Amino acid sequence: MTKPIYSLVIPIYNEEENITEMYRRLINVTSQLDGEVELILIDDGSRDRSLSMIRELHHCDRRVRYLSFARNFGHQIAVTAGLNFVQGKSIIVMDADLQDPPELILKMIEKWQQGYQVVYAQRISRQKESWLKRLTAYAFYRILQRLANVDIPADTGDFCLMDRQVVDILNAMPERNRYIRGLRAWIGFRQTAIHFERNPRFAGKVKYTFGQSWALAVDGIISFSIVPLRLATYIGLLSAGIALLMILLVLYWRLFDPVSPLIGFTLITIAMLFLGSVQLLCIGILGEYIGRIYEEVKGRPIYTLKETGGFTKTSEPAK
Repeated sequence: MTKPIYSLVIPIYNEEENITEMYRRLINVTSQLDGEVELILIDDGSRDRSLSMIRELHHCDRRVRYLSFARNFGHQIAVTAGLNFVQGKSIIVMDADLQDPPELILKMIEKWQQGYQVVYAQRISRQKESWLKRLTAYAFYRILQRLANVDIPADTGDFCLMDRQVVDILNAMPERNRYIRGLRAWIGFRQTAIHFERNPRFAGKVKYTFGQSWALAVDGIISFSIVPLRLATYIGLLSAGIALLMILLVLYWRLFDPVSPLIGFTLITIAMLFLGSVQLLCIGILGEYIGRIYEEVKGRPIYTLKETGGFTKTSEPAK
């Protein structure tokens, strides 16, 4: 196989119901491209038949290459692993559940050929998703835009095309808690959006739980903003101001209005609960940043592989 021009990176976790249809649609799309293609499928510790189905695809189609994690490391790490192994000049990242329509790849490549180095898919609607999911997603992206020190486009996921130059820079970044859509915005270069309506999953259950979505949101904010740390400082100053005001009021009531009902255990209890909650909130914010420092300094690999297929000896992950 000659060196590919296009590399497709697809993380997979328990997607046995979607793999066959995903592959069929991808083959239909890639048959229209003007160069060689490689499909890199990353098994993120699946517990169903996903890995065995990936192996079958690899044996039937040598363009299919795969990585299999020793355990589940998470979506962002799976994408990172795929990017470490790509060989193409144009790299497309998409999910396996077909909420990211493969047919959009052709439009992305057109933009790439026009000189854009990052082409991201931007959702204009979310079909068959609950109002709570739509509301929280809408709020998160707007909050992130307000807090982040870079312009991270709203309503975008990891579905995108990146030029090889961008991917090389991304691979050189040593961060462990990776928020890919934020990192690609931070890198810069010419970027543009393609709008689309996000379809519901083709089959199976949603793999991203509310807890995982929340963790990703926290990673996005902590990785690209120090505003929460400043907020902790402002809250501390505000509570100190309120405490000083209450000291003056209590002294006034004690000296000039000793029968005031606001003097006593009730006021003390309220003050203790208020100050305690402020302290815990600030410690929690500080702990999030310290926790990420701790993760970085340990220096462990961000993933471990138990199996690979289709890669030559020279196909090694980027350092």
